[in-house]
Amino acid sequence: MHLNELKVKNAKPQEKLYRLFDGRGLYLEVNPKGGKYWRFKYRFEDRERRMGFGVYPDISLSQARERREEARKLVANGVDPAEIKKAEKVSRAGGDSFEVVAREWHAKHLHTWTPKHGEAILKRLSQNIFPWLGAEPVEKITSPELLKVLRRMESRGAVETTHRVRSTCSQIFRYAIATGRLERDPANDLVGAIPPTRKAHFPTLTDPKEIAGLLRAMDTYEGSLEVRCALQLAPMLFVRPGELRHAEWSEIDWEKKEWRIPAQKMKMRVQHIVPLSKQALAILKVLKPLTGHGEAAKYLFPSVRTLARPMSDNTLNSALRRMGFEKDMIVAHGFRAMASTLLNEQGWNRDAIERQLAHGEKNKVRAAYNHAEYLPERRKMMQAWADYLDKLKEG
Repeated sequence: MHLNELKVKNAKPQEKLYRLFDGRGLYLEVNPKGGKYWRFKYRFEDRERRMGFGVYPDISLSQARERREEARKLVANGVDPAEIKKAEKVSRAGGDSFEVVAREWHAKHLHTWTPKHGEAILKRLSQNIFPWLGAEPVEKITSPELLKVLRRMESRGAVETTHRVRSTCSQIFRYAIATGRLERDPANDLVGAIPPTRKAHFPTLTDPKEIAGLLRAMDTYEGSLEVRCALQLAPMLFVRPGELRHAEWSEIDWEKKEWRIPAQKMKMRVQHIVPLSKQALAILKVLKPLTGHGEAAKYLFPSVRTLARPMSDNTLNSALRRMGFEKDMIVAHGFRAMASTLLNEQGWNRDAIERQLAHGEKNKVRAAYNHAEYLPERRKMMQAWADYLDKLKEG
């Protein structure tokens, strides 16, 4: 039953803390001292979270319900209401400091990133920028001051991260300009001030005999069936490891023989179509009775702890190590380079290969519409690739 004002007003303290539920995540928490606190329970990024709406009677039942509906709308749009509240709290305390503007920018853009990427951005800022520049008024930060902080990161060898943080700071400063709190971007003056990074390639195998040995080892992997299926699909589909781990049964179109990955899961924020070969479909049919049935079924490869989350990001690499393939030989991300190298050698259309790899399209408008580009040729290529892998296994 829903609460009413009389129930809330008459709620008496008891020996232990207790809760009165109103529905849709809202409840009143009554502690032994008589304090009454509005709480909201919700799920975000497949995790249960809670936030406070204030104290009764300062916040009435109707006001608490209004705040609940506002929070639910944010969650529906991929925004964590707790992060919005945190940004507002910092803003009230510190004015237009760099941290205030950064958290505001982060909260506004959170729904455009994958959960992991959004978390990584805030973590990098919290560890590398906020301790030194977070309290500074955003309009007073100069290029030399920012460079001094970035040099700390560079000096410990994190050159690539330094470039990423500089770029993030530049986006924050441009947001401050757009919202009328700044006139120019001091991070833009630092382009070229940090030494370039060396492009690191993921270790992979391209010798057919070595690939054959790897494929045979995957087929006889002695770990769980879920991991074995993931290993078998990884070289066959050559998607990014994170995309494979987060694959959901609802994204598989059995009739069209496709896996359609939503844009929000893709690195380039464009929907991606993966044609499924006969071999890939056979693996999915073996896996479906194990992870694809029941109300809680969501991920193809769920975590061993809970069906609500995907397997760990280190699972496939750990499995490769268990099979005797060291990290300087092959990593889960290396299957993409393996496929790219051999498919190009076999004479397939380079543009079709690049589209199947979901590499970035420089023209963002065009990128939003070309997820199906070269699709007929890609279907043939993916089936031929799966057949080729089978022939390697057979020797």
